[in-house]
Amino acid sequence: MTETTIETDFTHDPDAKSWVESANGHPAFPVQNLPLGIFSPKDGGARGGIAIGDMILDLADIAGLLELEAATAARLAGQSTLNDLLDRGADSLRALRQGVFKLLTDDDKKTAVEPALHKAKDCKLHVPVTVGDYTDFYSGIHHAENIGALFRPDNPLLPNYKYVPIGYHGRSSSIRLSGVDVKRPSGQKKPPEDGAQPPFGPSARLDYELEMAIWVGKGNALGHPIPIGEAEEHIAGISILNDWSARDIQAWEYQPLGPFLAKNFHSSISPWIVTIDALAPFRTAQPARPEGDPKPLDYLFDERDQATGAFGITMEVFIATEKMRQDGDEPHRLSTGPMTAMYWTAAQLVAHHSVGGCNLRSGDLLGTGTLTSGDEGGEGSLIELTEGGKKSITLPNGETRTFLEDGDEVIITAFAEKDGFARIGLGECRAVITG
Repeated sequence: MTETTIETDFTHDPDAKSWVESANGHPAFPVQNLPLGIFSPKDGGARGGIAIGDMILDLADIAGLLELEAATAARLAGQSTLNDLLDRGADSLRALRQGVFKLLTDDDKKTAVEPALHKAKDCKLHVPVTVGDYTDFYSGIHHAENIGALFRPDNPLLPNYKYVPIGYHGRSSSIRLSGVDVKRPSGQKKPPEDGAQPPFGPSARLDYELEMAIWVGKGNALGHPIPIGEAEEHIAGISILNDWSARDIQAWEYQPLGPFLAKNFHSSISPWIVTIDALAPFRTAQPARPEGDPKPLDYLFDERDQATGAFGITMEVFIATEKMRQDGDEPHRLSTGPMTAMYWTAAQLVAHHSVGGCNLRSGDLLGTGTLTSGDEGGEGSLIELTEGGKKSITLPNGETRTFLEDGDEVIITAFAEKDGFARIGLGECRAVITG
C-alpha cells in the first residue's frame, strides 16, 4: 500500500495570523485554508488565485517570490484554468500552499505581496477548471434508501448497492458557477395511466441535491487503473455541488438506463477548490458499515483509507423565496448534514471509476451524490423532505413548498471545524430558479 500524506504541518497552526487583516477569524478563508480558484480582477483576464479573507491573491504575480516547485506551481496558476496545476499532483499543490502561507504570515513580505491582492467583491469568479468529464455517484446510502422507498417500498436498495459504487455519466457542458440562474427544464413526464401518452412541459417537481464535488488532480493512463492505496494522490480537493433534478422527468425516463434530461440541464458548483492538504485536520474514519453488510472487494479496500478516508465537513442548505428576499427575510435553513454520510470514501470512488481502465484527467469532476444524514432535519433534497411531494413544507413567512418554484434561491454552504484547529469553509453554492 502506498502511503498518502495527511498529517498536519505548520500551515494548520490555529494560532497563525496573517498580515491580511480580514483573514484573521474569517469563517471561511483564514490563512489555514488557502483554496484555489480562477478570478478576473477589474483590469485583467482570468487567472488563478487564492482566497484569503475578503481578498484574492493573484498567484502568477507572486511567483517570483516563491522558490522551486512552489514557484512553478504559481506560474501554472497564471493560466485561465487550473487544469495544468492540478495535473502536476499533490506535491506541487502542497509546495504552493506552504510557500503562500509563509508569504501571508511574514510581515516582512507584506510590501512585496500586497500589490497582488484584489478585493474579492471587485472580482469576477469563474469555473476553476475545464471540466472534461463529470460522473455523479450515488454514495449517500440514506438518500438511496429514502428514494428507493418511494419507488420500491418493498426493496429500497438494489442488491448491487453495497458492492458497487453506483454512478452515472453526467453532462460537463452544463456545469455552471454558483450565482448563475437555473432555467426550469422541460421534458416528458410519466403518463397518468399505463399506455397513455406522456405529457410534455416544464418540470413541476424541480429539486436540489446536497452534494460535494471531488476534483481529480493528476490523471492516469488509459488501461492503467488507480490502486485504492494510491487513489488519494489523484484527488486535488473538494467543492460544493448542487446537481439539480427534475423529479417528474426523472420518474419517467430513468429506466432502463438511468438519468438523462432530468439531470443534464444544469449543475452548480462553488468557485473555490479546498485542497486535500487544507482538510488534513478534519480527516476522520469512514463510518463502520452496519453489521451484516459485506466488506468491500479487495480493489476497494485499504486499511488506511478506512481509518482516515472520510471528511468531517458539515453541509447546510437554505432557501430564500422571491418574497423572502423582497421582504428582507433571512434565508431559511432546510437541512444540515455531514459529508460522512457517504457509504464509500472519495478514494474508493476514484479507484472504482478507473478499475476498468478508464483514464481520469485533471479537472474531472466526481459528485458524491446526495448526502442525507439519516436523522430528521438531515434530508438532502426536497423529495425526501416532502415525502415525494405528499407533505408540504411551511416556511417562516407562511409560504409553502413541495418542490422549487420560480424565483426560489437555493444556497448551500459547507465548513469544517474541530477543536484545536481553525475553522475553514468551502464558500457557498447558490442559484435562483427562473421560468
